[in-house]
Amino acid sequence: MTLDTVRAEATPRAVFPGEPGSFAEDAALAYFGESTSIERLPGFRDVVDAVASGAVDRAVVPIENVVFGTVQQVQDLLAASDVTIVGEVIVPVHLCLAALPGQRLEDIERVYSHIQALGQAETFLRTRDWSLLAATNTAGAGKMIADRGETGAAAVLSPRAAGLFGLEILATDIQSEPRNRTRFLVLAPGSQVDQPVGDPAAVMHSTLIVSVRNEPGTLVRVLGVLAAHDLNMTKLESRPSQTHTWEYVFWIDLDADMGAPEQGPALAELRAAAVEVRVLGCYPKAAEPA
Repeated sequence: MTLDTVRAEATPRAVFPGEPGSFAEDAALAYFGESTSIERLPGFRDVVDAVASGAVDRAVVPIENVVFGTVQQVQDLLAASDVTIVGEVIVPVHLCLAALPGQRLEDIERVYSHIQALGQAETFLRTRDWSLLAATNTAGAGKMIADRGETGAAAVLSPRAAGLFGLEILATDIQSEPRNRTRFLVLAPGSQVDQPVGDPAAVMHSTLIVSVRNEPGTLVRVLGVLAAHDLNMTKLESRPSQTHTWEYVFWIDLDADMGAPEQGPALAELRAAAVEVRVLGCYPKAAEPA
């Protein structure tokens, strides 16, 4: 499905990047439930563009994995788009190696998957002399092998995706980290806000992008504001500025609802200490999967 197709049809409730059976679809199903209309788009940019334009109501995108870290392409797309983070969901990542029916491990020469999944299964994959080839996403790698009828090839993907594309599982739970999981963000157009669902006492999370002057001590002043207001920072990461060469912006995650009235003074002090502060979203922090 293309972005133009989404616009021409009745607006779906939510979109995710990749193929059916992907972990992104798992995230959408976990967050919205199976009764919600959920559609796919090819890639991260398609999904972010669709929700930013208002062509869809909600979208899910991966933002970080416990093994492979941040999905930086998604960070850059969100920084350049008019979208709001309204929720998050954490999906356990169980990976398998699958190929066409009748193939054996000894027959495999090439292994396809998303580069992050290849990294998450590196310990297993390095036990054999296979060529590791990057694909757009995990489920897409399996679909490609099935569509081509490609022998001598296998994909690293979820067991559910392997079943959807009629592939035979050659090895299970090949992820290097037994508690491997990926955090997904739920996006809405513009400045929309979802009401917290579930436990009203759930910890709220906020994601900010902060730009500071290229001068000594500017980041320290920002961090000092957070400390003074007893705001717990769970993540601090720099990304190249998209407007100034060799300058950087900082992504900051806080265990706080920075949209709440009581955080007004802290937000004002942050803006006084920085060049720019953008609140990408305030949303309930997702529970860790069992």
